[in-house]
Amino acid sequence: MSAPVRKLRWAIPALLVIVWLAVGGAFGPYAGKLGEVSSNDQAAFLPSSAESTRVLDAQKAFNQEETIPAIVVWTSSGDAPVSTAQRDAATRALASLDGAPGVAATPTPALASQDGQAMQGIVQLRPDLGEELPEVLDRIRSTAGGVPGTQAQLAGPAASQADLSDAFAGIDGLLLGVAVATVLVILLLVYRSLILPFAIIIGAVLALALACAVVYVLADHDLIRVDGQVQGILFILVIGAATDYALLLTARFREELGAHGDRFTAGRVAVRRCLGAVVASAATVALGLLALLLSGLTNNQALGPVGAIGILCAVISTLTFLPGVLILLGRAAYWPTKPKATGQAGGHGVWRRVAALVDRAPRRVWAGTLVVLLAGAAFAPMLKSSGVPLEETFVNDAPSVSAQRTLAEHFPAGSGQPAVIIAGADRAGAVLAAANATGGVASAAPVTASGRPGGGPPLVVDGRVRIDATLTAAPDSDPAKRTVERLRAAVHAVPGADALVGGYTAQQYDTQATAERDRLLIIPVVLLIILLILIGLLRSLVTPVLLVATVGLNFLATLGISALVFTYLFGFTGTDASVPLYGFVFLVALGVDYNIFLMTRVREESVRHGTREGVRRGLVSTGGVITSAGVVLAATFAALIVIPLAFMAQLAFIVAFGVLLDTLVVRSLLVPALIRDLGSKSWWPGPLARADRTPDPAPQEQASARH
Repeated sequence: MSAPVRKLRWAIPALLVIVWLAVGGAFGPYAGKLGEVSSNDQAAFLPSSAESTRVLDAQKAFNQEETIPAIVVWTSSGDAPVSTAQRDAATRALASLDGAPGVAATPTPALASQDGQAMQGIVQLRPDLGEELPEVLDRIRSTAGGVPGTQAQLAGPAASQADLSDAFAGIDGLLLGVAVATVLVILLLVYRSLILPFAIIIGAVLALALACAVVYVLADHDLIRVDGQVQGILFILVIGAATDYALLLTARFREELGAHGDRFTAGRVAVRRCLGAVVASAATVALGLLALLLSGLTNNQALGPVGAIGILCAVISTLTFLPGVLILLGRAAYWPTKPKATGQAGGHGVWRRVAALVDRAPRRVWAGTLVVLLAGAAFAPMLKSSGVPLEETFVNDAPSVSAQRTLAEHFPAGSGQPAVIIAGADRAGAVLAAANATGGVASAAPVTASGRPGGGPPLVVDGRVRIDATLTAAPDSDPAKRTVERLRAAVHAVPGADALVGGYTAQQYDTQATAERDRLLIIPVVLLIILLILIGLLRSLVTPVLLVATVGLNFLATLGISALVFTYLFGFTGTDASVPLYGFVFLVALGVDYNIFLMTRVREESVRHGTREGVRRGLVSTGGVITSAGVVLAATFAALIVIPLAFMAQLAFIVAFGVLLDTLVVRSLLVPALIRDLGSKSWWPGPLARADRTPDPAPQEQASARH
């Protein structure tokens, strides 16, 4: 080989590594800057066609500007009732906030509760405060705390939004640190190599840096929306996916290095033989995420392209940076272990025994695992996804939750967060009567020229009025949502009123309804996308259908187990409306990944040795690396629990448990046993089905059973 060619062979991998290190240096800071373009205002993610969104638009005509309420609630010390002096002091404290930074309108006077033990007042804030919101709330809390003989708390949407922002504060560094540390420990324990785990982690972090930079630019130009949930999922998704793809490539590189001895040949062959599986696996996840663009919720729509960008960056890093590192390091990458020349790389004794069990009694294996999965799936209907009440939104007891609990003890639970009715002014009386007659409505009154309900003639704007209806139930509860449903039916029935019902509870109701519609639309689309990819990859119809069916069953079994765990272990009364859809997209798309890794190897071996031997060799060869990948991905998603929100805890459990169930049961037992039992029929109608002459396993299994 000439000297220029030898130099070029070294120059290409070295250049790839240098380019990626430059990418990391230039784009790394963007991982910490995503919070600057994130929004945690849940109302901003509602579909434009939702009735509550139309009410938000109509409300703008009744206010100088859109506001977000902070509810101050005072409770008297001991059992003493609130005095007139205390109420006057509370009113003066609220009045002193008029014109303060962040305050959008004159605060209401202090109102005493019917039991005389508490007072409340409402301070309307600007909705665009962003990072200034905690400071504004602290000022309100300090001012309200000056009322002698009382304790002041802050409830309402502004306080909840501040607690939500606090939950996401610093997640970029904390979440990334926990995820990287978890993956690194697992890789060190599994591979017993001191260099390879760091190479894999560096590649994943570089992919994340590139993904964050792209997402930041798009969000900064208002092309996509990003919230704390999407940001957290992006971090976990990129680290987990990049690590999974890297494990497949490094395992194949080690196998080829042991067989060929030459690092350049090993790198070229490893990339070529992993390319199809990695690209197909990434395509299932990316296209599954892009199917979220069909969602009616804009935060789901945002997760689609953001997640797909993350997956694309993970694939590019795996197929460029990592091969460059492996070629430059050669055998040193696996130090102190040594790659061995064997066709059964990763063939640990455990997987030889598992493969022998599947080969010996495939029908008993798949029938037994099928029973277990069906038993778990039987509990799936128990998973209630109608939303999480405020008191369960945060894993820890947030200040806004405690304040809302105090407010509900002394006032109608819906105080401060009324249902907002927009109706024609000429039918205002009939709409008001219908609202007051609706079960679950404590009171209803039109907004006057002063900007407050009652106390004068209704404010008429463009021939329409606004009526605020206070609900008896907590605004985020199921009874409140049912009240909104009844209220809408009642006011819609008023002829000529053209009435609309919005407000906080209505937004929650519309979000839940949209999420249910999303599931019915997106789940079939994702399954179809995955099926088409598998058909193209495996050149078969039977095996792709089986794989899609098994990962679907795994998802249902995971939901069933999750329902039991959430109800009886964690004490959740329900899940966020988007949890089942997110869980499905991640679990099904990522679950297919492992089946793709397995079945591409099985097909490769079946071409040379027949289906029966192909299943055995494929399972033995990939068993260790796929199991390691599953453990890594499960641990990575489990890192989401560092964000103290029920949504993240629920999603973390569903994906982590589902990935482990898929890796250890579906991919290890159910799928290989089904393929082993079907034999060459599993490749129908592809050419491998006609070329394979594997004998029918049924007689052999019967003979084995007799012995």
